[in-house]
Amino acid sequence: TTEELLKRLGMSDANAAQTADVLMYADLRGIDTHGVSNMLPVYIKQFVDGKMNPNPNWEILRENKATCVIDGDGGHGMVIAPIGMKEAIKRASEFGVGAVTVINCRHLGPCCYYAELAREQDMLGMATTTGGMSMVPTFGAKPLLGLNALAFAAPTEQNPPFVYDASPSVVAGNKIVLAKRLGQTVLPGWITDEHGNPIMEETEIPEKYMMLPVGSTREGGSQKGYSLSVISEILTTGLTATGAGPRRRAGSVHHFMAWDISGFSDPADFKADLDQYLTDLLDCPTVSGDGRVLYSGYPEAQTAKERTEKGIPYHPEVIDWFKQATTERRVPWRLTV
Repeated sequence: TTEELLKRLGMSDANAAQTADVLMYADLRGIDTHGVSNMLPVYIKQFVDGKMNPNPNWEILRENKATCVIDGDGGHGMVIAPIGMKEAIKRASEFGVGAVTVINCRHLGPCCYYAELAREQDMLGMATTTGGMSMVPTFGAKPLLGLNALAFAAPTEQNPPFVYDASPSVVAGNKIVLAKRLGQTVLPGWITDEHGNPIMEETEIPEKYMMLPVGSTREGGSQKGYSLSVISEILTTGLTATGAGPRRRAGSVHHFMAWDISGFSDPADFKADLDQYLTDLLDCPTVSGDGRVLYSGYPEAQTAKERTEKGIPYHPEVIDWFKQATTERRVPWRLTV
């Protein structure tokens, strides 16, 4: 159904399938803020408004053996970003490491999808992107920081792979949008008031607010989340000299890196060591004596397994939207609820 909707908006079969694959990856892993329920309506509006090229003709603007810059021709990030990471993987296989930046592109969804493309090739993968300018720096009263998500993935043999993906904000921006839409409150330290003061008690979401970096306040270490955002900004807009922060002038910019593990050690030995370390983490005793210690990527792998077997639990509001969207564009209704 998602593919058919995207095709009706002008995407080629291949581009629609690629976009749907990223969206379903997010939903299967429980990253609902970046799946079809939250992002597909946004993408459809961008296509209708002419703000996104359904079938971009990308090109390499600049390159130097292990690196290159790709112009995405205003295309969907879920179409162009896989090309960027695959180019980084190709260069890493030849030179040991590969780094690719994509400019003039749009939203790419969950960064971990692209980091995992390298992980699937027995490489380490990293992906970062420019997010919305809605986060304040420590002590700041103006949103000069992007929600610049960063992801990292490493392969394993026995345990679910290590997969990290997070914004430098306390929570993802889309989580606040979703909470506001559902009339939910937010926890202390997630957002500021309209003047930049951290709200340190559970609250309803005000009309005007800004996001807080990881750590929330200087006392809690917010300078760390603040600096992570700046690092991602340097790797994306900074490296391509396309204007950083509020001065960006190249659309969304994404950066991908791949490290060929075989250039450092035998991949089998690497995975055996990482598996043992992750097992040590899982076996770590908990403070309460209940539950278990987890690591990044483990709960998402469990969610993917469960949702693959039982289906994805979409909110009724999402199902209603799909029915309306498919009716308007004469797409056959195939969902079972």
